[in-house]
Amino acid sequence: MATFSAVTREHILRAIAECDSRGHDDFVGVYGFGGAQGYPLVHEGRSYDSTAILGVAHRYATGRLATSDEVGGDPAGAALLLRKRGFVVTGPVAVERVAGPSGPRARTTRSPARAAAPARRPAAAPERVAPICPTCSMTLPATGVCDDCG
Repeated sequence: MATFSAVTREHILRAIAECDSRGHDDFVGVYGFGGAQGYPLVHEGRSYDSTAILGVAHRYATGRLATSDEVGGDPAGAALLLRKRGFVVTGPVAVERVAGPSGPRARTTRSPARAAAPARRPAAAPERVAPICPTCSMTLPATGVCDDCG
């Protein structure tokens, strides 16, 4: 089970930079992530797969890639964590069928959570420095006890 408390804004920015340098298809292919789960991360006018970015950011933070099951099990949870780190993550886009004078047509609507979201980017909270295990130099989980060294 992956914990994401060690993932900082800097780790996420490094994952975004790697996605830009590799290209989206190669990035998700190399790390084994599927498609976006409906919560795209928007950074500097570009959209990214939020679960893939968070999984790779976890790798930068801890040395271990978080699998798509660990990250993508709850895409709204990944979106919440990315928002806490100061990033913009849009809500899912729903498609509904509407009957009109010319027959049925598709109309996209945003989820209610997205409609209530503020238009401005929230100020980023100062990042907390994650504690490091003195024996193996890995980032400690929230319990403070190293998973490898005990």
